Amino acid sequence: MSEPQFERLALIGIGLIGSSIARVARERNLAREIVVSTRSAETLARAEELDLGDRYCLDAGEAVEGADLVVLCVPVGANGAVAKWIAPSLSPGAILTDVGSTKKSVVDQVRPHVPNGVHFIPGHPIAGTEQSGPDAGFATLFDNRWCILTPEQGVDAAATEKLSAFWRGCGSNVDLMDADHHDLVLAIVSHLPHLIAYNIVGTADDLATVTKSEVIKYSASGFRDFTRLAASDPTMWRDVCLNNKDAILEMLSRFSEDLSAMQRAIRWGDGDALFDLFTRTRGIRRSIIEAGQETDAPDFGRVQSKTDD
Repeated sequence: MSEPQFERLALIGIGLIGSSIARVARERNLAREIVVSTRSAETLARAEELDLGDRYCLDAGEAVEGADLVVLCVPVGANGAVAKWIAPSLSPGAILTDVGSTKKSVVDQVRPHVPNGVHFIPGHPIAGTEQSGPDAGFATLFDNRWCILTPEQGVDAAATEKLSAFWRGCGSNVDLMDADHHDLVLAIVSHLPHLIAYNIVGTADDLATVTKSEVIKYSASGFRDFTRLAASDPTMWRDVCLNNKDAILEMLSRFSEDLSAMQRAIRWGDGDALFDLFTRTRGIRRSIIEAGQETDAPDFGRVQSKTDD
């Protein structure tokens, strides 16, 4: 077995992503020691029952002491408070990263608290399910998924490569990207689909002319796939909306314009416009399958469907 890439990995937060990192790091010997921290005593006790770490701390500052890799696995809105908490305990030369699906807001929250000599490299593993909590994680979550790192100018290149190697060890493909560009890309491929799903499911719940039992009974016609996205963690998605609002509002505006164009095509019976749109979008689906980010199997009852997080 190869030597671990890091001596001490500290995970602050142990939900789906944090527990998956713990599992894959243990399974693939990516860290010699894993320290788990979360503010909930009950969740921490569950993490210990699941044997996710070697040590367990309610105090995040204590957890990061001596760690050469610290991963913030908390909702994006909480990163600033956690960074302030752990800053005095971070070791010189340590790599500090996160897993949030917005990056500019994380930089703005965390950067003021990062001590000199600590390498702050924001990250986003694009993998997940609608499940949450320490029981939800699994070691293969990141296999053949993308992890985007958004290092700022001047960040140590060797530290960036070491973190990239860690994510490759977890099974991910790694890309480097500007934080603002990341937020725009994720607004369309992840944030907007989730918001549309929340809205569609909410609309169905509000309909007086269609009963809830009918919605549930006939959901195989397409509604079911939206409910999977709409079952995602409410705290996380509230924070995503508040912390990436400019990019999300821009994409919502574009979507509204395109939705209006579709309304016009349907109203005026423009079958050619509708056919062209449906043909073009079908090609996107085929490209995703060809890229290995989904299969073409008609497995509509997936137990562990992957979603952008």
